Amino acid sequence: MESMNTTYSAKKDDLSKEWFVVDATGQTLGKLAVQIANILRGKHKPTYTPHVDAGDFVVVINAEKITVSGKKREQKNYVHHTGYPGGFRSVSFKDLQAKHPDRIISKAVKGMLPHNRLGRQLIKKLKVYAGEAHPHQAQQPKVLSTISK
Repeated sequence: MESMNTTYSAKKDDLSKEWFVVDATGQTLGKLAVQIANILRGKHKPTYTPHVDAGDFVVVINAEKITVSGKKREQKNYVHHTGYPGGFRSVSFKDLQAKHPDRIISKAVKGMLPHNRLGRQLIKKLKVYAGEAHPHQAQQPKVLSTISK
C-alpha cells in the first residue's frame, strides 16, 4: 500500500509568538503595511496555515514619519459614516497625520487583513506609536529589517 501524504495544519499549542519592532521613519505606507500584514498573518513562517493565527506581534514606532508617494499627502481622504443622518465624515491624510499618525498605519494594515473574526483577532497584535518610545521592552522585540525606501 502506498503511504498517504498529509498536509500540515498548525495547531494553536504548536505555535510560538515573537515580537518585532519596526521603525516607520521614511518608509512608504503601502510597502510597510504589506510587510506588517504578512508578519501578523504568519506568512513568513513555514508553519503558515490560512485559518489559524500563526503570526507574530508587531510594534511600529515613529508613525508620524511615514511617507506616501505622489500627491496623496494632499489628496487622500479617510471617510466613514457615523450611522446617523448627515453623519458622513472625512479627514485628509495631512490632518490625520498631524492629529493621530498611528491610525494611518493601523487602517492600512487592517485593510490588508481578512475581513472576518481572524482579521479582528490579528489586528489586536499590531501596536503603533507616534514617537520613538513604546512600553513593550519586556517582550524583548527584535528589530525587523524593513524594505529599503
